[in-house]
Amino acid sequence: MKTLLTISLLAFLTLTRAQAEAEKTPVVELKSKSAFAMEASGRNPFWPIGWKPVAKLSVTDAGGAEIQPAAFVVSSITFDKGSLARFAIINGKTMQEGQQFGLQLGNQTYQLTVKAIEDGRVILARRDQEITVLLRRK
Repeated sequence: MKTLLTISLLAFLTLTRAQAEAEKTPVVELKSKSAFAMEASGRNPFWPIGWKPVAKLSVTDAGGAEIQPAAFVVSSITFDKGSLARFAIINGKTMQEGQQFGLQLGNQTYQLTVKAIEDGRVILARRDQEITVLLRRK
């Protein structure tokens, strides 16, 4: 019983002392709040020194002509039996079924999707067009 009384007395004294010190602490008042405003044509301060942004190309897919299978080179196809993942190297880039990518022909960029990867061929989709590209064998 004495220890409970001693602990509660120490807790009470500690709390009253903390309140007294909190009242003594001076309040900091800001004279002016800092702000950062950047001009629209200004350089982003977080870019590395000497780095210049590259103009973004607009992605356009203007229907038009059909894309020929000769625009693609499928150099490798890989099947992973454990996870059922299928990969193909198309124009030097690793692609997976369902992945979307852009093909630039001339000054136009066409959006394509890897529809299916099968043994010896890859089927690409662009809007309502299906492009079958055969594996290049040496």
